[in-house]
Amino acid sequence: MATVRERPQPKPTRAAAATPARRPAPRRIKVAVRRVSPWSVLKFSLVFYLCLMLVVVIGLSILFLVVDALGIIDSVEEFMSSLWEANFEVNSGFLLRMLVLIGIISVALWSALTVFVAFLYNLIADLVGGIEVTLQERR
Repeated sequence: MATVRERPQPKPTRAAAATPARRPAPRRIKVAVRRVSPWSVLKFSLVFYLCLMLVVVIGLSILFLVVDALGIIDSVEEFMSSLWEANFEVNSGFLLRMLVLIGIISVALWSALTVFVAFLYNLIADLVGGIEVTLQERR
């Protein structure tokens, strides 16, 4: 009668014991953006363009103050007065009011244009199925 011997199992080494368990691969999901809410687009665009307008108005006001402190405004007033033989004066309050008015009109127009583009996207997405986006889980 033959005897069956078991093979001795190798002992695990420290390096093998130290390797972590293999993580599963991150999940990837494909989704399609089929509709954009025009109300959300309006709210976002109003806030965005108002912030942009504030940055531009404050930046141009600071630039005007610097130019005025350097005396460039006075030089321009003198030059213009000498050209037309009349008293020429730059009214900074009027310029600031017009800048804010133009900014508010621009905010309204750009927001309306953005909402129009959202409606247009919704119409086109109904025809072609929207924009496909692949989302991947972060590890």
